[in-house]
Amino acid sequence: MGELQFRNAELKDLEKIVEIYNSTIPSRMVTADTESVSVESRKNWFDEHNPETRPLWIIENNDHETIGWVSFSSFYGRPAYNGTVEMSIYLDESCRGKGYGKKVMEYCIDKAPSLGIKTLLGFIFSHNEASLKLFRNFGFEEWGMFPDVAVLDGIERSLTILGKRVS
Repeated sequence: MGELQFRNAELKDLEKIVEIYNSTIPSRMVTADTESVSVESRKNWFDEHNPETRPLWIIENNDHETIGWVSFSSFYGRPAYNGTVEMSIYLDESCRGKGYGKKVMEYCIDKAPSLGIKTLLGFIFSHNEASLKLFRNFGFEEWGMFPDVAVLDGIERSLTILGKRVS
């Protein structure tokens, strides 16, 4: 595994972002979406990001191929929460389980304070052991759990909230 490069996403990246996102839907482990989303439906979400405080980073390998993306999204949409973000990491299917998540996590934790972020949150399905393990390995603690709040293919699923203070 080589070094990873992070760059701010551009609108031309949205198609690849959506492709990677949609690839996670069938697993029923990562997102509460149950059907593929369109590029057009993600435009407003894309526009809510900015490099100064709510980045959406494209993750590239040494060959400048997009292997994933990571976003910081506003938590709860009120000014008092500006120092808190929800962090989402999505990797291409070919790159999952290979240690890339650890490099992404290191980068995000390192960059967060310079963006005015004091608290990182992860909203993770309670049955997604791999993601829970990744976050916990970086000092995230369980700050909450919403039992059986999602129904995926007729199965009720819980949502675990993990948090970490970074500054």
